[in-house]
Amino acid sequence: MNTKIFGIVVLTVFMIVSCKKENTVSKIKQENIEIAKQRDYKISAGAAAISFSKSEHDFGVIDEGEIVETTFEFKNTGKTDLIISNAKSTCGCTVPEWPKEPIPVGGSGEITVKFNTTNKPNKQSKVITLTTNTAKGSESVVIKANVTPKAKK
Repeated sequence: MNTKIFGIVVLTVFMIVSCKKENTVSKIKQENIEIAKQRDYKISAGAAAISFSKSEHDFGVIDEGEIVETTFEFKNTGKTDLIISNAKSTCGCTVPEWPKEPIPVGGSGEITVKFNTTNKPNKQSKVITLTTNTAKGSESVVIKANVTPKAKK
């Protein structure tokens, strides 16, 4: 019985000593606080915003094997330069091209999307996702088509 009590006392003392509170405030780097202040100031000044003339394009009925293209025009309606750092599609058959330079406030640009219908028969829908500095962090446009399959030989 005494060994059980002694064991519990030793275990309790060990837990109290090993769970010593540390001053977490002392671990914060002043440099990180300054970076956060600058970031918050930029955000409060207003983010970039993108407004598309259209966010979806339907090619209609097209033949398998065709390579079709459309352009999505946009305008920066935000309060700071718009930066599109990446554009990718849900499929390798769809290739977006986008402006690599910042788009100033009030400026405009274009996203060109090429869609290769080879081996893509029937109804198709592809989402192109843009990585941006808008409030949401990403924007998207969609292309659609109904691809008529090639005749079987």
